[in-house]
Amino acid sequence: MITKTVDAILDRALAGYDISEAEGILLLQQIDADIIDAIRATADELRKRQVGDTVTYVINRNINFTNICEQHCSFCAFRRDEGETGAYWLDLTQILEKSTDAVQRGATEICMQGGLNPKAKLNGTSLDYYLNIIKGIKNAFPELHLHAFSPQEIQFIAREDGLTYTEVITALKDAGVGSVPGTAAEVLDDEIRKVICPEKIDSTTWLEIIGTAHKLGLPTTSTMLSGHIEAPEQQIKHFSLLRKLQQTAREKGFVGFTEFILLPFVGQEAPKPLRRRVGRDQPVLSDALLLTAVARIFLGNWIINHQPSWVKLGLEGATTALTWGCNDIGGTLMEEHITTMAGAQGGTCMEVETLQAAISSLGRSYQQRDTVYKHLYCT
Repeated sequence: MITKTVDAILDRALAGYDISEAEGILLLQQIDADIIDAIRATADELRKRQVGDTVTYVINRNINFTNICEQHCSFCAFRRDEGETGAYWLDLTQILEKSTDAVQRGATEICMQGGLNPKAKLNGTSLDYYLNIIKGIKNAFPELHLHAFSPQEIQFIAREDGLTYTEVITALKDAGVGSVPGTAAEVLDDEIRKVICPEKIDSTTWLEIIGTAHKLGLPTTSTMLSGHIEAPEQQIKHFSLLRKLQQTAREKGFVGFTEFILLPFVGQEAPKPLRRRVGRDQPVLSDALLLTAVARIFLGNWIINHQPSWVKLGLEGATTALTWGCNDIGGTLMEEHITTMAGAQGGTCMEVETLQAAISSLGRSYQQRDTVYKHLYCT
């Protein structure tokens, strides 16, 4: 009976229809290997129909400019208090040195995020501090795409300076930010957020800030932190909120979300209470792959680009995810601190040739892209 029900759901998805929340939950609850393989095959077929067989990648660099943060998320091994061992705060000269190195290595994107440091101010304002970083990079490298500052950081700036989200996002865009990372979403369920990130913005605020960015012409990514204390019901609720927001963006002619990235929880160095509650240090690949497939089935009509995290899953796991509905293998990153400090084993940097070889191992072609998925043909 379950097999027939799942088959009917998958047939509807293959016919081009959006599946319901109840249907998504049912797919995530499956444990039979044959049924799970049917879900995988459906996701892979939808990926092929929606975006083709070519796998994309981006040459980018992460710059996490500070780990000094006022918040204390229960999953975070990155944050530090000022003066604590391991705390750091890059100045503009150091940021420009990293940007220069990135450009010399072929980067088209700088991804920049950091802790919420109340002392990060210029001329007495938080916004001026952030604008100074953006203008410094764009003055030196006007061609670089700045994928920068999460909804949590935007809310932080607005709160510190008494500004609206629109005012902050407009100023960031005018200074040179080209897109906004859809991080700080974690799981868009406030009961879960009360446990894993009680000091972070709530779900409604995250959606409001992302929706405002879309309205103001800034595309964003979308993410979900999975595999901790959430259940299929919360996972699908998260997907549903993303889908509704993207539907609104498309109805109004906005780009909206450019991609969805699943971020499985890494707990090796996470604070002990959540680590004990989750009961493991590294992601469960099979769980991440099933969720990856259901994400494609649930979201693919609206968010067509799906990316695994090689930092969290390792390159082998991320390559496997390319057969479970993903069409992009992510970026070179060049450096990565947030997940690595949590104990991730995937590494901090990937050479372009390594990503290309991983893609080729599946018999699929590869293609360099920019941040918003325009194909780049480099000589």
